[in-house]
Amino acid sequence: MTPIAIIGAGLGGLTLARVLHVHGISATVYEADASADARTQGGMLDIHDYNGQLALKAAGLSDEFRRIIHEGGEASRILDPHGAVLLDQPDDGSGIRPEVPRGELRRILLDSLPDGTVQWGRKVTSIRPLGGGQHTLTFADGASVTASLVVGADGAWSKVRPLLSDAKPGYVGTSFVETYLLDADARHPASAKLVGGGALYVLAPGKAILAHREPHGVLHTYVALSRPQEWFTGIDFSDPKDVKARVAAEFDGWAPELTALITDGETAPVLRKIHALPPGHRWTHVPGVTLLGDAAHLNPPDGEGANLAMYDGAELGKALAAHRGDFDAAVAEYEEAMFLRSVDASAEAARIHTLCFNDDNAPHGLINLLTGGAAPVRESTSSRGQS
Repeated sequence: MTPIAIIGAGLGGLTLARVLHVHGISATVYEADASADARTQGGMLDIHDYNGQLALKAAGLSDEFRRIIHEGGEASRILDPHGAVLLDQPDDGSGIRPEVPRGELRRILLDSLPDGTVQWGRKVTSIRPLGGGQHTLTFADGASVTASLVVGADGAWSKVRPLLSDAKPGYVGTSFVETYLLDADARHPASAKLVGGGALYVLAPGKAILAHREPHGVLHTYVALSRPQEWFTGIDFSDPKDVKARVAAEFDGWAPELTALITDGETAPVLRKIHALPPGHRWTHVPGVTLLGDAAHLNPPDGEGANLAMYDGAELGKALAAHRGDFDAAVAEYEEAMFLRSVDASAEAARIHTLCFNDDNAPHGLINLLTGGAAPVRESTSSRGQS
């Protein structure tokens, strides 16, 4: 018997496990990946002072978090397609949303847990209710375990969600193509200069180039295109050269320093189709099972997903500590609060997605959002916006 089974060793599930450990409550995290290093963990995350940082404080990991902050990473700039600077916001050092590498943040959480808390190579294939709030989990290797509380922290395509809801993620109409430039300051100096020290946004109706500077001279790019899924199906993603040519053709006439973020990509392009759950997704409480993070409230990316997952994990952990031994009361309290904040989060994510990718006025809607309607423009010294 496992009292608390957390499905998924992402940031949300690990935060829950850590907060429970801080309060002397044991839990087991079951993760399908064979090890912590089985796959890359993504790029930079901005961790917000009103949710993600509060979760790390509840986990007792604020000092460790500060040590991995990417100095200067809070800078943001918006360019037009010709490379002219429309908005340049330097990192002011406020620490309101400092940037950290996702993999490093996950490592901190993993290192904070007792040995054996995370069981690797445990892919859940079925979950069977037994009554009385208990469930039997069966894994791909044929092993099984019974838990008194199952927490689905297993992301967009959660295996736990069907126990609570029939909702499934739907395609939002936009996909990202992800690629990287390495050692960019030396090998791709023009592109590196345009990206600057933090995040770059170049938006036009139905398309965008988004990039972020990571440690060690890495530029991480997401090319966004609002196209039907069938459009992407027509591209052979096993042929990186063809992918880059097809995607770059959608940005004909844009500054070469910008399109080089696509054409000069040094990793195989990866397609990221963007999905979301219905806004305000909720369910009727079921004893012995709940969800957190993307499993509960998958939204289009807006910088909040990881923050919300960690905050969910921390809040559920605190509720379980406050109602020690009464899983039902703890989960009901957690869910009611989570449902309320999820409504606002879903609405805001949809609004930002529209401003960035479906607005005929792009990028000016995003500029107004970031500046309160009065965008300070840093004048460029050339037609390429070099400042």
